[in-house]
Amino acid sequence: MQELTDFWNTVVQVWTQGFLGIDISRILTAVGILTVAILLRGLFTKIVVTRLRALVRRSETSIDDHALDALEGPLRLVPVVIGIFFALESLELDGLALTVGVNFERSLIAFVIFWSLFRLVDPLSFLLHRLDKIVTTIMIEWLVKVIKGLFIFLGAATILEIWGIQVGPILAGLGLFGVAVALGAQDMFKNMISGILIIAEKRFGRNDWIKVDGIVEGTVESIGFRSTRIRRFDKAPVHVPNSFLSDNAVTNFSKMTNRRIYWKIGVEYHTTAEQLRRIVKEIGDYLSDSPEFESNPSRATTLIHVDSFNDSSIDIMLYCFTKTTNWGEWMVIKENLALKVKEIVEGAGTGFAFPTTTIHLEGFPGKDVKAEGLGIEDPQSV
Repeated sequence: MQELTDFWNTVVQVWTQGFLGIDISRILTAVGILTVAILLRGLFTKIVVTRLRALVRRSETSIDDHALDALEGPLRLVPVVIGIFFALESLELDGLALTVGVNFERSLIAFVIFWSLFRLVDPLSFLLHRLDKIVTTIMIEWLVKVIKGLFIFLGAATILEIWGIQVGPILAGLGLFGVAVALGAQDMFKNMISGILIIAEKRFGRNDWIKVDGIVEGTVESIGFRSTRIRRFDKAPVHVPNSFLSDNAVTNFSKMTNRRIYWKIGVEYHTTAEQLRRIVKEIGDYLSDSPEFESNPSRATTLIHVDSFNDSSIDIMLYCFTKTTNWGEWMVIKENLALKVKEIVEGAGTGFAFPTTTIHLEGFPGKDVKAEGLGIEDPQSV
Protein backbone atom coordinates (compact mmCIF):
# COMPACT_ATOMS: atom_id res chain seq x y z
CA MET A 1 0.00 0.00 0.00
CA GLN A 2 2.86 2.32 0.76
CA GLU A 3 4.18 1.76 -2.73
CA LEU A 4 0.92 3.00 -4.27
CA THR A 5 1.01 6.04 -2.06
CA ASP A 6 4.56 6.82 -3.15
CA PHE A 7 3.61 6.35 -6.80
CA TRP A 8 0.65 8.70 -6.45
CA ASN A 9 2.82 11.30 -4.75
CA THR A 10 5.26 11.04 -7.66
CA VAL A 11 2.43 11.58 -10.16
CA VAL A 12 1.19 14.58 -8.22
CA GLN A 13 4.72 15.99 -8.05
CA VAL A 14 5.20 15.64 -11.80
CA TRP A 15 1.77 17.12 -12.43
CA THR A 16 2.42 20.15 -10.24
CA GLN A 17 5.97 20.77 -11.46
CA GLY A 18 5.05 20.16 -15.09
CA PHE A 19 7.18 22.04 -17.64
CA LEU A 20 9.53 24.76 -16.37
CA GLY A 21 7.77 24.59 -13.00
CA ILE A 22 4.35 25.28 -14.51
CA ASP A 23 1.45 23.09 -13.37
CA ILE A 24 0.34 20.73 -16.16
CA SER A 25 -3.28 21.62 -15.45
CA ARG A 26 -2.49 25.26 -16.20
CA ILE A 27 -0.63 24.22 -19.36
CA LEU A 28 -3.66 22.20 -20.51
CA THR A 29 -5.93 25.11 -19.67
CA ALA A 30 -3.77 27.48 -21.72
CA VAL A 31 -3.68 25.04 -24.64
CA GLY A 32 -7.45 24.66 -24.42
CA ILE A 33 -7.97 28.42 -24.45
CA LEU A 34 -5.66 28.85 -27.44
CA THR A 35 -7.36 25.96 -29.30
CA VAL A 36 -10.80 27.46 -28.73
CA ALA A 37 -9.54 30.86 -29.94
CA ILE A 38 -8.16 29.31 -33.13
CA LEU A 39 -11.37 27.36 -33.74
CA LEU A 40 -13.50 30.45 -33.15
CA ARG A 41 -11.31 32.62 -35.40
CA GLY A 42 -13.35 31.90 -38.51
CA LEU A 43 -16.67 32.42 -36.71
CA PHE A 44 -15.46 35.63 -35.06
CA THR A 45 -14.17 37.02 -38.33
CA LYS A 46 -17.37 36.09 -40.14
CA ILE A 47 -19.60 37.75 -37.55
CA VAL A 48 -17.49 40.93 -37.29
CA VAL A 49 -16.92 41.28 -41.03
CA THR A 50 -20.60 40.64 -41.76
CA ARG A 51 -21.70 43.34 -39.33
CA LEU A 52 -19.12 45.78 -40.67
CA ARG A 53 -20.15 45.08 -44.26
CA ALA A 54 -23.74 45.86 -43.37
CA LEU A 55 -22.56 49.22 -42.05
CA VAL A 56 -20.33 50.16 -44.97
CA ARG A 57 -23.02 49.31 -47.51
CA ARG A 58 -24.98 52.28 -46.25
CA SER A 59 -22.29 54.65 -47.44
CA GLU A 60 -22.23 55.97 -50.99
CA THR A 61 -18.49 55.51 -51.50
CA SER A 62 -16.70 52.22 -52.16
CA ILE A 63 -13.56 53.22 -50.26
CA ASP A 64 -14.77 51.73 -46.98
CA ASP A 65 -15.59 48.46 -48.78
CA HIS A 66 -12.03 48.21 -50.07
CA ALA A 67 -10.68 49.15 -46.63
CA LEU A 68 -12.72 46.38 -45.02
CA ASP A 69 -11.42 43.87 -47.56
CA ALA A 70 -7.89 44.95 -46.71
CA LEU A 71 -8.49 44.57 -42.96
CA GLU A 72 -10.02 41.12 -43.18
CA GLY A 73 -6.61 39.42 -42.82
CA PRO A 74 -5.58 41.31 -39.66
CA LEU A 75 -9.06 40.79 -38.20
CA ARG A 76 -8.65 37.04 -38.48
CA LEU A 77 -5.58 37.31 -36.24
CA VAL A 78 -7.36 39.25 -33.48
CA PRO A 79 -9.02 36.16 -31.84
CA VAL A 80 -5.64 34.42 -31.75
CA VAL A 81 -4.05 37.41 -29.99
CA ILE A 82 -6.91 37.48 -27.49
CA GLY A 83 -6.55 33.71 -26.93
CA ILE A 84 -2.80 34.07 -26.35
CA PHE A 85 -3.47 36.82 -23.80
CA PHE A 86 -5.87 34.69 -21.72
CA ALA A 87 -3.68 31.61 -22.17
CA LEU A 88 -0.70 33.47 -20.70
CA GLU A 89 -2.87 34.75 -17.88
CA SER A 90 -3.94 31.19 -17.04
CA LEU A 91 -0.30 30.05 -16.85
CA GLU A 92 0.42 32.51 -14.00
CA LEU A 93 3.99 33.00 -15.16
CA ASP A 94 6.66 34.85 -13.21
CA GLY A 95 10.23 35.95 -13.69
CA LEU A 96 11.82 35.52 -17.10
CA ALA A 97 8.91 33.45 -18.44
CA LEU A 98 6.51 36.27 -17.62
CA THR A 99 8.74 38.81 -19.38
CA VAL A 100 9.01 36.65 -22.50
CA GLY A 101 5.26 36.00 -22.53
CA VAL A 102 4.37 39.67 -22.15
CA ASN A 103 6.85 40.71 -24.84
CA PHE A 104 5.49 38.05 -27.20
CA GLU A 105 1.93 39.27 -26.59
CA ARG A 106 2.90 42.91 -27.20
CA SER A 107 4.81 41.96 -30.34
CA LEU A 108 1.70 40.28 -31.75
CA ILE A 109 -0.38 43.36 -30.99
CA ALA A 110 2.16 45.61 -32.70
CA PHE A 111 2.28 43.24 -35.67
CA VAL A 112 -1.52 43.37 -36.06
CA ILE A 113 -1.55 47.18 -35.84
CA PHE A 114 1.19 47.79 -38.43
CA TRP A 115 -0.09 45.02 -40.67
CA SER A 116 -3.46 46.76 -40.69
CA LEU A 117 -1.84 50.09 -41.52
CA PHE A 118 0.18 48.45 -44.31
CA ARG A 119 -2.95 46.90 -45.79
CA LEU A 120 -4.86 50.19 -45.60
CA VAL A 121 -2.35 52.07 -47.75
CA ASP A 122 -3.73 50.77 -51.07
CA PRO A 123 -7.44 51.49 -50.50
CA LEU A 124 -6.65 54.91 -49.04
CA SER A 125 -4.15 55.86 -51.76
CA PHE A 126 -6.99 57.76 -53.47
CA LEU A 127 -6.07 60.66 -51.18
CA LEU A 128 -2.71 60.89 -52.93
CA HIS A 129 -4.36 60.74 -56.35
CA ARG A 130 -5.81 64.15 -55.62
CA LEU A 131 -2.28 65.41 -56.21
CA ASP A 132 -2.24 64.11 -59.79
CA LYS A 133 -2.26 67.69 -61.08
CA ILE A 134 1.01 68.33 -59.27
CA VAL A 135 2.78 64.98 -59.58
CA THR A 136 2.39 62.09 -62.00
CA THR A 137 0.56 58.83 -61.37
CA ILE A 138 3.87 56.96 -61.28
CA MET A 139 5.18 59.33 -58.60
CA ILE A 140 2.06 58.58 -56.56
CA GLU A 141 2.75 54.85 -56.95
CA TRP A 142 6.27 55.46 -55.69
CA LEU A 143 4.91 57.36 -52.68
CA VAL A 144 2.59 54.44 -51.91
CA LYS A 145 5.58 52.07 -51.96
CA VAL A 146 7.55 54.42 -49.70
CA ILE A 147 4.68 54.65 -47.20
CA LYS A 148 4.37 50.86 -47.14
CA GLY A 149 8.10 50.55 -46.55
CA LEU A 150 7.85 53.12 -43.74
CA PHE A 151 5.15 51.11 -41.96
CA ILE A 152 7.26 47.95 -42.31
CA PHE A 153 10.25 49.77 -40.82
CA LEU A 154 8.23 51.27 -37.94
CA GLY A 155 6.62 47.91 -37.19
CA ALA A 156 9.97 46.13 -37.08
CA ALA A 157 11.49 48.91 -34.95
CA THR A 158 8.57 48.76 -32.51
CA ILE A 159 8.88 45.01 -32.09
CA LEU A 160 12.64 45.27 -31.57
CA GLU A 161 12.10 47.97 -28.92
CA ILE A 162 9.61 45.70 -27.15
CA TRP A 163 12.30 43.05 -26.84
CA GLY A 164 14.77 45.62 -25.52
CA ILE A 165 16.80 45.96 -28.68
CA GLN A 166 17.76 49.58 -29.27
CA VAL A 167 17.16 50.67 -32.86
CA GLY A 168 19.33 53.82 -32.67
CA PRO A 169 22.72 52.07 -32.55
CA ILE A 170 21.57 49.74 -35.34
CA LEU A 171 20.68 52.72 -37.51
CA ALA A 172 24.04 54.34 -36.77
CA GLY A 173 25.83 51.16 -37.79
CA LEU A 174 23.70 50.92 -40.92
CA GLY A 175 24.60 54.52 -41.69
CA LEU A 176 28.30 53.70 -41.73
CA PHE A 177 27.58 50.58 -43.72
CA GLY A 178 25.45 52.63 -46.09
CA VAL A 179 28.32 55.01 -46.80
CA ALA A 180 30.53 52.09 -47.74
CA VAL A 181 27.79 50.61 -49.92
CA ALA A 182 27.07 53.97 -51.56
CA LEU A 183 30.65 54.23 -52.76
CA GLY A 184 30.25 50.96 -54.59
CA ALA A 185 26.67 51.52 -55.72
CA GLN A 186 26.90 54.96 -57.29
CA ASP A 187 25.23 53.78 -60.49
CA MET A 188 22.27 52.43 -58.56
CA PHE A 189 21.69 55.72 -56.74
CA LYS A 190 22.23 57.66 -59.96
CA ASN A 191 19.55 55.61 -61.67
CA MET A 192 17.22 56.08 -58.71
CA ILE A 193 17.64 59.87 -58.78
CA SER A 194 17.25 59.83 -62.56
CA GLY A 195 13.98 57.94 -62.16
CA ILE A 196 12.71 60.56 -59.74
CA LEU A 197 13.67 63.33 -62.19
CA ILE A 198 11.95 61.54 -65.07
CA ILE A 199 8.72 61.31 -63.10
CA ALA A 200 8.97 64.85 -61.72
CA GLU A 201 9.60 66.33 -65.18
CA LYS A 202 6.81 64.19 -66.66
CA ARG A 203 9.00 63.18 -69.57
CA PHE A 204 6.85 60.14 -70.23
CA GLY A 205 4.45 57.83 -68.49
CA ARG A 206 3.11 54.33 -68.72
CA ASN A 207 1.89 53.29 -72.20
CA ASP A 208 3.72 56.21 -73.87
CA TRP A 209 5.52 55.59 -77.16
CA ILE A 210 9.04 56.96 -76.81
CA LYS A 211 12.28 56.89 -78.78
CA VAL A 212 15.84 57.43 -77.59
CA ASP A 213 18.23 57.57 -80.53
CA GLY A 214 20.69 54.72 -80.48
CA ILE A 215 19.13 53.13 -77.37
CA VAL A 216 15.52 52.02 -77.71
CA GLU A 217 12.13 52.76 -79.21
CA GLY A 218 8.88 51.30 -77.93
CA THR A 219 6.08 51.55 -75.39
CA VAL A 220 6.78 52.26 -71.70
CA GLU A 221 5.41 49.53 -69.44
CA SER A 222 6.79 50.52 -66.03
CA ILE A 223 9.22 52.95 -64.42
CA GLY A 224 11.11 51.32 -61.57
CA PHE A 225 13.55 52.64 -59.00
CA ARG A 226 16.54 51.58 -61.08
CA SER A 227 15.35 50.93 -64.65
CA THR A 228 12.42 51.41 -67.00
CA ARG A 229 10.85 48.51 -68.86
CA ILE A 230 10.07 49.36 -72.49
CA ARG A 231 8.29 47.00 -74.87
CA ARG A 232 9.73 47.25 -78.36
CA PHE A 233 7.47 46.95 -81.38
CA ASP A 234 8.70 43.40 -81.96
CA LYS A 235 7.19 42.69 -78.50
CA ALA A 236 10.59 42.17 -76.84
CA PRO A 237 10.98 43.88 -73.43
CA VAL A 238 14.00 46.09 -72.84
CA HIS A 239 15.13 47.22 -69.38
CA VAL A 240 16.86 50.58 -69.78
CA PRO A 241 18.72 52.22 -66.84
CA ASN A 242 16.98 55.42 -65.83
CA SER A 243 20.19 57.43 -66.25
CA PHE A 244 20.14 56.70 -70.01
CA LEU A 245 16.62 58.09 -70.26
CA SER A 246 17.47 61.12 -68.12
CA ASP A 247 20.74 62.13 -69.79
CA ASN A 248 19.64 61.65 -73.42
CA ALA A 249 17.04 63.34 -75.59
CA VAL A 250 13.75 61.45 -75.42
CA THR A 251 11.13 61.80 -78.14
CA ASN A 252 7.65 61.16 -76.75
CA PHE A 253 5.43 60.39 -79.72
CA SER A 254 2.40 59.90 -77.48
CA LYS A 255 2.45 63.60 -76.63
CA MET A 256 1.93 64.61 -80.25
CA THR A 257 -1.07 66.88 -80.72
CA ASN A 258 -1.30 65.96 -84.42
CA ARG A 259 0.39 63.70 -86.94
CA ARG A 260 2.21 65.24 -89.90
CA ILE A 261 2.09 64.40 -93.60
CA TYR A 262 4.93 65.90 -95.64
CA TRP A 263 5.19 65.04 -99.34
CA LYS A 264 6.91 66.35 -102.45
CA ILE A 265 4.58 65.68 -105.37
CA GLY A 266 6.47 65.73 -108.68
CA VAL A 267 4.46 66.42 -111.86
CA GLU A 268 5.65 66.38 -115.45
CA TYR A 269 7.44 69.39 -116.93
CA HIS A 270 4.87 69.90 -119.66
CA THR A 271 2.29 70.73 -116.93
CA THR A 272 0.99 74.24 -117.53
CA ALA A 273 0.75 77.00 -114.95
CA GLU A 274 -3.04 76.73 -115.02
CA GLN A 275 -2.86 73.00 -114.32
CA LEU A 276 -0.50 73.62 -111.41
CA ARG A 277 -2.89 76.19 -109.91
CA ARG A 278 -5.77 73.76 -110.30
CA ILE A 279 -3.89 70.93 -108.58
CA VAL A 280 -2.85 73.15 -105.67
CA LYS A 281 -6.40 74.53 -105.25
CA GLU A 282 -8.16 71.16 -105.37
CA ILE A 283 -5.76 69.60 -102.86
CA GLY A 284 -6.28 72.60 -100.56
CA ASP A 285 -10.05 72.31 -100.90
CA TYR A 286 -9.92 68.62 -100.05
CA LEU A 287 -7.88 69.27 -96.90
CA SER A 288 -10.10 72.12 -95.72
CA ASP A 289 -13.33 70.20 -96.35
CA SER A 290 -12.16 66.98 -94.70
CA PRO A 291 -12.84 66.76 -90.93
CA GLU A 292 -9.83 64.46 -90.57
CA PHE A 293 -7.29 67.23 -91.13
CA GLU A 294 -6.42 70.07 -88.75
CA SER A 295 -7.55 73.36 -90.29
CA ASN A 296 -7.00 75.61 -87.27
CA PRO A 297 -3.80 77.60 -88.02
CA SER A 298 -3.14 78.13 -84.31
CA ARG A 299 -2.83 74.38 -83.80
CA ALA A 300 -1.11 73.27 -87.01
CA THR A 301 0.25 74.68 -90.27
CA THR A 302 -1.10 73.63 -93.67
CA LEU A 303 0.93 74.42 -96.80
CA ILE A 304 0.31 73.46 -100.45
CA HIS A 305 2.59 75.31 -102.87
CA VAL A 306 4.59 74.84 -106.04
CA ASP A 307 7.95 74.36 -104.41
CA SER A 308 10.79 73.82 -106.88
CA PHE A 309 11.91 72.81 -110.34
CA ASN A 310 13.61 69.47 -109.93
CA ASP A 311 15.77 67.63 -112.47
CA SER A 312 12.83 65.69 -113.87
CA SER A 313 9.75 67.26 -112.31
CA ILE A 314 8.00 70.32 -111.02
CA ASP A 315 7.57 69.69 -107.30
CA ILE A 316 4.51 70.62 -105.26
CA MET A 317 5.03 70.62 -101.49
CA LEU A 318 2.19 69.18 -99.39
CA TYR A 319 2.52 69.89 -95.66
CA CYS A 320 -0.43 69.16 -93.37
CA PHE A 321 -1.48 67.53 -90.09
CA THR A 322 -4.19 65.07 -89.18
CA LYS A 323 -6.33 65.47 -86.08
CA THR A 324 -5.76 61.90 -84.98
CA THR A 325 -2.48 60.72 -83.51
CA ASN A 326 -3.38 57.04 -83.77
CA TRP A 327 -0.95 55.39 -86.14
CA GLY A 328 -3.49 53.03 -87.73
CA GLU A 329 -6.05 55.79 -88.33
CA TRP A 330 -3.30 58.06 -89.66
CA MET A 331 -2.29 55.41 -92.22
CA VAL A 332 -5.86 55.16 -93.51
CA ILE A 333 -6.17 58.95 -93.81
CA LYS A 334 -2.83 59.16 -95.58
CA GLU A 335 -3.89 56.45 -98.02
CA ASN A 336 -7.12 58.27 -98.83
CA LEU A 337 -5.17 61.49 -99.38
CA ALA A 338 -2.74 59.73 -101.74
CA LEU A 339 -5.61 58.36 -103.83
CA LYS A 340 -7.25 61.79 -103.90
CA VAL A 341 -4.03 63.48 -105.05
CA LYS A 342 -3.72 60.94 -107.85
CA GLU A 343 -7.29 61.68 -108.96
CA ILE A 344 -6.63 65.44 -108.86
CA VAL A 345 -3.40 65.23 -110.87
CA GLU A 346 -4.93 62.96 -113.51
CA GLY A 347 -8.10 65.08 -113.58
CA ALA A 348 -6.01 68.16 -114.36
CA GLY A 349 -4.76 66.48 -117.54
CA THR A 350 -1.19 65.87 -116.47
CA GLY A 351 0.75 63.10 -114.75
CA PHE A 352 3.39 62.29 -112.19
CA ALA A 353 6.98 62.67 -113.24
CA PHE A 354 9.65 60.05 -112.93
CA PRO A 355 13.44 60.35 -113.42
CA THR A 356 14.32 60.59 -117.13
CA THR A 357 17.45 61.41 -119.15
CA THR A 358 17.49 62.77 -122.71
CA ILE A 359 20.58 62.08 -124.86
CA HIS A 360 21.23 64.11 -128.04
CA LEU A 361 23.61 62.59 -130.63
CA GLU A 362 24.95 64.56 -133.59
CA GLY A 363 26.65 62.94 -136.62
CA PHE A 364 29.75 64.26 -138.33
CA PRO A 365 29.38 65.24 -142.03
CA GLY A 366 30.47 62.51 -144.43
CA LYS A 367 30.92 59.96 -141.67
CA ASP A 368 28.63 57.33 -140.33
CA VAL A 369 27.97 57.49 -136.63
CA LYS A 370 26.72 54.36 -134.94
CA ALA A 371 25.55 54.48 -131.33
CA GLU A 372 26.06 50.82 -130.61
CA GLY A 373 25.65 51.15 -126.90
CA LEU A 374 22.18 52.67 -127.39
CA GLY A 375 21.08 50.20 -130.05
CA ILE A 376 20.59 52.94 -132.73
CA GLU A 377 21.14 51.67 -136.28
CA ASP A 378 20.44 54.91 -138.19
CA PRO A 379 22.32 57.80 -136.61
CA GLN A 380 20.81 60.27 -139.06
CA SER A 381 17.42 59.66 -137.48
CA VAL A 382 18.64 60.75 -134.09
